[in-house]
Amino acid sequence: MQFGFNEARTLRRVGAIAFGVAMAVFGAQALAQSKPYKAPRNEFGQPDLQGNWNNATLTAVERDPKFGDRMYLTDDEAAQIEGYAEKHREEGAKPTDPSLKIQDLPKDCGYGFSGTNCGYNNFWVDRGTQVIRVDGKPRSSMIIAPANGRVPPLLPEARQRQMARQSAFRKGAGPMDGPEIRSLGERCLMSFGSSAGPPMLPLMYNNTYSIAQTKDTVLIVVEMVHDARVIRLNGKPLPKSVSKWMGDSIGHYEGDTLVIETTNFNPSSAWRGSDENLKVTERLTRVAPDQILYRFTVEDPTAFTAPFTGELPMNFTPDKQYEYACHEGNYALPGILAGAREEERQAAANGKQVKQRSLDEDAKGE
Repeated sequence: MQFGFNEARTLRRVGAIAFGVAMAVFGAQALAQSKPYKAPRNEFGQPDLQGNWNNATLTAVERDPKFGDRMYLTDDEAAQIEGYAEKHREEGAKPTDPSLKIQDLPKDCGYGFSGTNCGYNNFWVDRGTQVIRVDGKPRSSMIIAPANGRVPPLLPEARQRQMARQSAFRKGAGPMDGPEIRSLGERCLMSFGSSAGPPMLPLMYNNTYSIAQTKDTVLIVVEMVHDARVIRLNGKPLPKSVSKWMGDSIGHYEGDTLVIETTNFNPSSAWRGSDENLKVTERLTRVAPDQILYRFTVEDPTAFTAPFTGELPMNFTPDKQYEYACHEGNYALPGILAGAREEERQAAANGKQVKQRSLDEDAKGE
């Protein structure tokens, strides 16, 4: 088919317009991708952080020393960690022989658990399926500063204070002499580990957090155990005499970020040897419709040799958060204490004395 001059010129114009439209669309898409995400606002004009969020991850809090100062994993290293987790889930999903006794539990069921601690099957466990990825790159640890990705050591005097506090509190008692010496989690008073925080860190299960906002308050309900953190916006610190399990949290907004500063922790909530000067600063930034980037900095100049910072994503989940009914204090704790009394009774009858395990040995199930 042949075209005259006018037809050819018209086709060139149509082609140029089409090309221009395509470039405009492409340019708009590229511009949209290059612009940082802008969090939606709630009715109070605050960045909307409300909803249910889960921070489960295969990434460890502290970096494995073999990675040195390397913040990021290679794709192969990330795939190896995620592959091991998948294999572990498959093994845990296999039927268990109902005739097996407690003595038949595996000596090693992965992730450092052995013996009676292998009682948690896949129904309970939810570690996540992936390592942390920030900007698409897999992280080697939650801690990003200092450069080695590890919690700085305690000062010598802080270590001495920690030992003195434990000794004075126990007054020579062993870990099975009374309920007050058991952990807060075992007694159903607080979440295990640092799930409730701050800092809020994931565990082997129950890693959901529900966030609700009002004009002058932020509420974070923690799935593990049932803890509820109340953050007062632009408030004044409580008196030193009012120390709370999760500290006294004061918050404010900086653009799209909720900043929370927490001090005045209850001494029983000491984390990794911290003391009364512990301060945790958290930053929650909604970086996508389905993700909050959670960043925390721990400072305690009289306990740690240096401050440290970590970050991890909290991913939106449509799942509801149900009540966590803590039964350790209802069933296991009386059993632990009653069992210890029976051991002592039998030993006394045989003219012997029971040597209690240390708290560290007891925590490890050794």
